[in-house]
Amino acid sequence: MLLRDAQGQPLAIRREDYAAPAYWIDTVDLTFDLDPAKTRVLNRMQMRRNPEAPVQPLRLDGDELNLARVLVNGQGASFRMEGDQLVIDGLPDSFELEIFTTCCPIKNTKLMGLFVSEDTFFTQCEAEGFRRITYFLDRPDVMASYTVTLRAAKAAYPVLLSNGNLVEQGELPEGRHFAKWVDPFKKPSYLFALVAGKLVAREQRIKARSGKEHLLQVYVRAGDLDKTEHAMNSLINSVLWDEARFGLPLDLDRFMIVATSDFNMGAMENKGLNIFNTKYVLANQATATDADYSNIESVVGHEYFHNWSGDRVTCRDWFQLSLKEGLTVFRDQEFSQDLCADASARAVKRIEDVRVLRTAQFPEDAGPMAHPVRPDSYIEISNFYTVTIYEKGAEVVRMMQTLVGRKGFEKGITLYFERHDGQAVTCDDFAQAIADANPESELARLLPQFKRWYSQAGTPRLAAHGVYDAQNRSYTLSVVQSCPPTPGQPTKEPFVIPVNIGLLDASGRELPLQLEGESDVTRGTRTLVLSRAGEQITFVGLDAEPVPSILRGFSAPVILDFEYTDAQLLTLLANDPDPFNRWEAGQRLGLRAALNGIAALATDTTPVLNDAYIDAMRSVLRNPQLDAAFKELVLTLPSETYIAEQLDVVDPQRVHLVREAMRAQLATALFADWQWAYEENHDTGAYSPDPTSSGRRALAGMALNFLCLAARSSGDVVWPGKTLQRFKDAGNMTDRFNALNALVASGHTLAAQALARFHAIFKDEALVIDKWFSLQAGAPDRGGDILPLVKQLMKHPDFSLKNPNRARSVIFSYCSANPGAFHRPDAAGYVFWSERVIELDAINPQVAARLARALDRWSKLAEPYRSAAREAIARVAAKPDLSKDTHEVVTRALAGN
Repeated sequence: MLLRDAQGQPLAIRREDYAAPAYWIDTVDLTFDLDPAKTRVLNRMQMRRNPEAPVQPLRLDGDELNLARVLVNGQGASFRMEGDQLVIDGLPDSFELEIFTTCCPIKNTKLMGLFVSEDTFFTQCEAEGFRRITYFLDRPDVMASYTVTLRAAKAAYPVLLSNGNLVEQGELPEGRHFAKWVDPFKKPSYLFALVAGKLVAREQRIKARSGKEHLLQVYVRAGDLDKTEHAMNSLINSVLWDEARFGLPLDLDRFMIVATSDFNMGAMENKGLNIFNTKYVLANQATATDADYSNIESVVGHEYFHNWSGDRVTCRDWFQLSLKEGLTVFRDQEFSQDLCADASARAVKRIEDVRVLRTAQFPEDAGPMAHPVRPDSYIEISNFYTVTIYEKGAEVVRMMQTLVGRKGFEKGITLYFERHDGQAVTCDDFAQAIADANPESELARLLPQFKRWYSQAGTPRLAAHGVYDAQNRSYTLSVVQSCPPTPGQPTKEPFVIPVNIGLLDASGRELPLQLEGESDVTRGTRTLVLSRAGEQITFVGLDAEPVPSILRGFSAPVILDFEYTDAQLLTLLANDPDPFNRWEAGQRLGLRAALNGIAALATDTTPVLNDAYIDAMRSVLRNPQLDAAFKELVLTLPSETYIAEQLDVVDPQRVHLVREAMRAQLATALFADWQWAYEENHDTGAYSPDPTSSGRRALAGMALNFLCLAARSSGDVVWPGKTLQRFKDAGNMTDRFNALNALVASGHTLAAQALARFHAIFKDEALVIDKWFSLQAGAPDRGGDILPLVKQLMKHPDFSLKNPNRARSVIFSYCSANPGAFHRPDAAGYVFWSERVIELDAINPQVAARLARALDRWSKLAEPYRSAAREAIARVAAKPDLSKDTHEVVTRALAGN
């Protein structure tokens, strides 16, 4: 039931108010008669009173259901409705409850509960979608055994799937058939799933270490079977990796993945029946890029790893969401890194993960939606499936591994599952298990303080300062940690922060590390564990002032403030053996140039980058020792979003102008080098999405981008012509799309014919057409040309607002990922945003709420943007029938000024 205050506004649910359920559900027997317009659901539950809870009525959650019958122990029972809740009084201590309801899946545009997509039934029950299927105790701490019988017309729905193992199937009268599924493991309602439709499957049998055989299946529409090989290989690798790394075997006879094009999320880990957005399943070299292949591997791994970290052990309540999501993101990151053949590929994966954290999560931590990894309250839980819960949560788990070591962490995981298998538990339970398995570790010693990572919002800052004492041959590093106020948390206590550090001499050689008072000398990286507001660390035995390499591998999710000189950063960029800090040195140099350019009111003809930076980038590009993937990362400038986050007051157009000037300067100053890089890397042979080949394609694509950009100012026709030919001749989607992107991003006249040809070739491939839309909506803005284009794209016959992938490809690509085009001086971008949020809210509140977050950081904007953005947010907030999803986002945004 949605609680409201005296003014009719939704009330927050608070973690401190958690109480165990008044009743338990032991078994659930569901029978579905599937029909798009009227699906009948018979729900029989064996229930018992929780003796540890006060005696009270049974309250079952429901949403948009038609209730037909309620029986207790086979007899009619009196009940009442309180809002959306079904309330029954006077129940015995144990009883069978039977509820018969109907629902209309075909009209379910929210895509929560039971819905129809392209004539196929799907479900999405996390977090609170099961109540849209039947009345239930729809909360994660109620775990029950499920038996599910599906009945449907066989011609229309030949495949009938649910969780667990298929125990019976057969024919019914009038051309109907049935399938009965039994899940051998107890689960909460959010993990329930069913699928029914015309589907085909790629199948593979594998044998576990125990010798037991398992059937793996990937279900898709008939025309997509040729795009499932990579997803299947990723699933096989996931099963093998989890058993090898953590000793966690597949526990079901079969494991199924099903893909749908209408899905709010990326994928869902329903026990044994994962339902995926097609974006994270379908791939072949003609339709998917290297990034798609990588994302599929990661997401398939993520959902499979939930089989233990989320399904076998789940959350006590939704405030503990990071218990399963943060841990599982960490596991999928480790999986992807472990599949990399060499250290450089592992480093590239780590840098990519950190880049997501810093461009998406750090702004969230600094904005009105800031919340701890374990939130204290929410109005709509769907709004808290965030980069804080997922990516920052993963960093918290990674710090635990840093503090106890890789083997120690594996011991902790083993203890966690031994203690809590089949239970719904908390973040505290997880941290305690890792610490208990490693009693001599820094984590165990500092556990209560370490858990502030779960309770305190905001990104900690480390202000570091180094002083060299020539007389004593020592170097003292002073570090002060702080964390800014966030909504509801004005003051913060010190965190436990593991800081990986190394020292280099002026020529870039690694120096031995010896702390004052210690006799041991170590080489390479050392982990310092900071736990006080201010600390000093002194290194001895140093003949000259070192260049500190701090926060190697990004060992903690913090902002490091250290006044590096340009010379020190150039030393790190050229020599640091830690790939992350080598990349970070280049980012700091680029960021410094951008901020100086913005402060100097740079125009698009003013050189922003100095000769030393240009020469350093040339050295990276030409360095035969560096992998192409790493070069591409180093040569990618800090994003406009990341640059804006470093400013107190943001003029988005000035940020855009300066970054575009930096791109143009790199294009022209390194023109010969880009030609060389393209010729060296454009031919990767037979297609393979392996890290080395992918890196070479990425660098060749970057080179084409800069060569076309240089041609824009020089009038050169050769490289745009070569790029168009590359687009036409490409043997894989990565090369084809990189060429198309180079023409579009440079604003070249050849882009129009390439875009038309691309659409003609791929008009029947929905995921490829998503790319076509997204590329145009996210293109660099020149004179305000993108918003009119976006409005035209929304009128295109292939555009549909009801499909989340398609809505994201146009509207999100513009509003959330193209700041230079979105933040217009005339405020037209904000007006467009407000209209789309309101329009989407009536169709799919989850998608609308995500779009609403595009203006989270409005209060940092300079005028006239600030006032116009606030007016647009207020316009959305004033809509009387706004969903609680969107209401929570916009009201928090307005409160954060």
